[in-house]
Amino acid sequence: MSDRHPRLIVLTTTIIALVFTVLPLPTWLAIVRPAFLVLTVLYWSIMIPRAGGLLLGYASGLALDVFQGSLLGEHGLALAFVTYLAIRLHLLMRAKPLFEQSLFVFAALMVYEFLLWVIDGWSGHPLSTPTRWVHAFTGALIWPLVVGILGRFRTSR
Repeated sequence: MSDRHPRLIVLTTTIIALVFTVLPLPTWLAIVRPAFLVLTVLYWSIMIPRAGGLLLGYASGLALDVFQGSLLGEHGLALAFVTYLAIRLHLLMRAKPLFEQSLFVFAALMVYEFLLWVIDGWSGHPLSTPTRWVHAFTGALIWPLVVGILGRFRTSR
């Protein structure tokens, strides 16, 4: 794919990541599943911030709310905030090696989970177990793989 239509590429990969995020898995495997949608939105916010922007983060979060049946706007708010951080720091992040990018992604995923935890607490939903934080670790671990896969779509061949 070429760089002439980055919004189409961003939208397509985000929809695929949404499908991977809501795909039903066994309980033991769902615990370690990374937040594919958040990783994809973070990647595009760092590499091509004008192609998606905050609207991509918020709309993706709302779609995740609809598919998961959670409080409407919960994931939208958290993902929009993490997208804002990625856009704000995108020039700094692009210059870093993958290990340091993975640390930033880990911090962003922890902020994302923390915001979801706070919203769940304020809305009266039961606070979950410590396994909710595992997504941040697995997301940071597969960040180099995400960069490798999505980087193939970003560059022209």
